Amino acid sequence: MFCLGIDPVDWFLYGAMMIADKSRTRASLKPRFRVLRGKDIALGPGKVELLAAVAKAGSLSEAASQLRMSYMRAWTLVNTMNKCFKEPVISAVRGGRSGGGMKVTDTGRHALALYYEIQAAAVASARSPWRRLERLLRP
Repeated sequence: MFCLGIDPVDWFLYGAMMIADKSRTRASLKPRFRVLRGKDIALGPGKVELLAAVAKAGSLSEAASQLRMSYMRAWTLVNTMNKCFKEPVISAVRGGRSGGGMKVTDTGRHALALYYEIQAAAVASARSPWRRLERLLRP
C-alpha cells in the first residue's frame, strides 16, 4: 500500500472496471498524464495499464495478451520505463516450476501509486470547473 492507503494495482483495476461499465451514461472527467524524461514517455496511461497487468498476472506475456498487445510492444514499453527510472519498475523472475516471469518492483508500485495520486489531485482540483462544464453536456 502506498500514498492513499490503496494498493496501486487494486486502484487501477477498480478504475478500469468503472470505465468499462457501459451502463454508466454520466459524463466523467478522466485526465491522462504522461511523465516525460527527455523525449521518452517514462509513464503514461498505457504503461500504467501494463504495469498493473504485469503485477496481477506475474507474466509479461500474459499481461500483453490481456491488453491485446504484442509481446514485443510490451517488452519495448518495459524497456523504456526501466531506462527512464533510477531503478527498474519491472524485473525478471527466473526459474522455478512455473518457469519464471516478471514482477513489478517496489519502485514500480511506488511509481503507480504516485501516478494515481497525481490523477486524483488533478480531478479534485478541477472539480468546480468540471461541474460547470458538465452542466453544458447532454444528460
